[in-house]
Amino acid sequence: MKKILLAVCALAAAITVSAQSDRYEQRYDLLVSQLGYAGVGVETVLNNWEKADSTNAKMLLGRFHYWFEKSRTAQVEPRPSRKYLGMDPMLTLKDSTGNDVHYFQIYVYDDAMYGEAMKAADKAISIWPDRLDFRFVKANAYIAYEMESPDMALAYLLSLVDENARRASPWVYDSEEAGKEFFEEAMQEYCYSLYALGTPAAYEAFLALSTRLSQAFPSNYGFINNIGSYYMVAKEDCKTACRYYNKVLKAEPDNYIAIRNGILASRKTRNVKQEKKYLEMMVKYGPEKDRLQAQSRLKGLGGR
Repeated sequence: MKKILLAVCALAAAITVSAQSDRYEQRYDLLVSQLGYAGVGVETVLNNWEKADSTNAKMLLGRFHYWFEKSRTAQVEPRPSRKYLGMDPMLTLKDSTGNDVHYFQIYVYDDAMYGEAMKAADKAISIWPDRLDFRFVKANAYIAYEMESPDMALAYLLSLVDENARRASPWVYDSEEAGKEFFEEAMQEYCYSLYALGTPAAYEAFLALSTRLSQAFPSNYGFINNIGSYYMVAKEDCKTACRYYNKVLKAEPDNYIAIRNGILASRKTRNVKQEKKYLEMMVKYGPEKDRLQAQSRLKGLGGR
């Protein structure tokens, strides 16, 4: 009878905690929808929510968002280039000499508040170590904070690749089990993010991450294509780039990205013979629009 009473009391306590947590979640969602992650009253709700349910995943994530949002301030800065960190300008004006001046919205960060955000992310990860979305929150924060030189972001992403290789159990993303290919696809998105930043340091990070991923997932030729793109764009070394594209095409003759990039690299170096080879592959394997364009280009080059 004593055991039954203890079980009933434990169940009642769990129901009470769940009910309280639900109420705080509703208040939190309402405040965030109206005032944003760092709006007035959000911290108070998070504090009370934590007292009621200290391991609640959404509360822990809310704590990160609160500090991260408070840590950053938007300001507009001029840049000479048409792109900055992969962004288009929010405004373009002429200077006194008639040259275009591009203005971009940049975020600057308060280091102390940013540090609180990262502490919140680390706490969430320690309580929910299988939640891959919590790991991505931290990686995204690194990328946003470091901007031109994503050194900490790269180190963190490489550590994730290593951890993934050691894992015996699957990752969880947004409370659901992540599929086998999910991690690879997500890492490719991070490769694109680093590439899109367009700075020398970001290109080097793109290469380092793509190289590690190509070793971890040798049958995923997208990462080898990435290495080719690094040499073609960052180093303007189209000959080396084509070596990587050819490596992909040897295993996957219909790989669209490798064929397309091979065509671009060949045109950059005006290597007509090589371009014809890639054009013929596009005619054979490409989608209809690309096939027609490749046929037209071949005809203009005197090919078949």
